[in-house]
Amino acid sequence: MNPEQILESVKYIKTRIGFSPKTGIILGTGLGALVEEIEILHEIDYQEIPHFASSSVESHKGKLIFGQLNGVDCIVMQGRFHFYEGYSMKQVVFPVYVMKQLGIEKLLISNISGSVNSAIKAGDLVIINDHINLHSENPLRGKNYDELGPRFPDMYAAYDARLIAEAAECATANKIRFHHGIYVGLAGPNLETAAEYRYLRLIGGDCVGMSTIPEVIAANHLNLPAFAISVITDEAFPLIPHKITIAEIIQIAKETEPKLTRIMRALV
Repeated sequence: MNPEQILESVKYIKTRIGFSPKTGIILGTGLGALVEEIEILHEIDYQEIPHFASSSVESHKGKLIFGQLNGVDCIVMQGRFHFYEGYSMKQVVFPVYVMKQLGIEKLLISNISGSVNSAIKAGDLVIINDHINLHSENPLRGKNYDELGPRFPDMYAAYDARLIAEAAECATANKIRFHHGIYVGLAGPNLETAAEYRYLRLIGGDCVGMSTIPEVIAANHLNLPAFAISVITDEAFPLIPHKITIAEIIQIAKETEPKLTRIMRALV
């Protein structure tokens, strides 16, 4: 990660905004409605920001949103970058470094994923408490800049325990069905084979997706508390008797989103 490029992005953004955000939020596929809850002060298209990639996924808006949620200054990525879009892992996590330099004190991440645990059903939420990284690339590979973080960041407790506890308390109080679980990250963009779903359950996974882990690695490199929550959009173990379509996945994500939004508001 190049500190000079990070500072160039930060310098440009500061010419457009007038405050220092305290919370960073990354919204996953089909999960952009939280923006409607924000008192928006500024919007910047990714393509305007030096060194930012541009999201090519149809359901990702590709904007940085600056505003207040529950009276807290926030920066929201309305759409993220994925390794499967052809970007390097450094491009995928670059916004996390920029948000940290802008002043955020915690990072909240959402995603959609498929269940490989028979107890976790479509429409459930999974508060991620650990992950298994099966990506072939790591965002920290290459030269390390000590001013950003250590060469070998510890990942034993990659997800912040306090934020996990607060999210669970909110879900319980609002009678929202949720689970604690282990998220497995794969490169995508194809969905998994039947044998792969069985393998992912066998190695300890509860749900599987194509994002989040790179950003959590970056957050830990920056000593930035990270929280991640997954909307379960399909059940893959035991195997469902029909093929899964992206349209079905996004529809379930939208139906479940109000529950996710309530928890994210509470954490902010």
